[in-house]
Amino acid sequence: MDGNGRWASDRGKPRVFGHQQGAKTLTHIIRSCPKYGITHLTVYAFSPENWQRGALEVNALMRLFQIYLRAYMGELDRENVQIRIIGERSKLPTVLQRMIEKIETKTKNHTRLVVQVALNYGGRDELLHAAETLIARHQNTKTPALPLTQEDLVSALWNPSCPDPDLLIRTGGEMRLSNFMLWQLAYTEFVFLPQYWPDFTADDLGQAIAQFKGRQRRFGRIPTEQNAPESNP
Repeated sequence: MDGNGRWASDRGKPRVFGHQQGAKTLTHIIRSCPKYGITHLTVYAFSPENWQRGALEVNALMRLFQIYLRAYMGELDRENVQIRIIGERSKLPTVLQRMIEKIETKTKNHTRLVVQVALNYGGRDELLHAAETLIARHQNTKTPALPLTQEDLVSALWNPSCPDPDLLIRTGGEMRLSNFMLWQLAYTEFVFLPQYWPDFTADDLGQAIAQFKGRQRRFGRIPTEQNAPESNP
């Protein structure tokens, strides 16, 4: 969800104003997901590198997370939406940690839509956490060291039950992953859009999905003759 700060600056507003508008956009997108058959949505809200921003902006973001979790907890519960937070929580404000635990507990059995919020999340941190978890499991069980499998590593990720994303959408004109879900995005399709996140709409989501549906996903395999594109003369 890139471009909140630049969106605000273009309008002569403080960066916090852009984050507030971005939160409203997220609300609209979450409400639109079931219409497009989306069952899992992961949004990148805050990275470990974001702590390097000014204290005013960081503190405002932490308050904003609390405000929106509190404001929409009831609606998420009624609409059968499950909320999961992935990332390193220990550095988050204590009050925010308690609120995360509350909303996760309240919505843990909901199935209409799973929304993962990547908060103080880094893809490298997740892989390091997974490696440490696997080492601890081995030491605790005193089992012989065996070759690890992909399934072993996945089981140690922050939310192993969530399927790998089919589609990544990044707004704001940047064309990089920025340390996001480095393991899970191995075969994900990418769509990069120039508009800033506060300007992103449900129609933009629909167009990105349409673009995704027009692609051929081979996962390293040779396409079947029936689905192979026509050869150039």
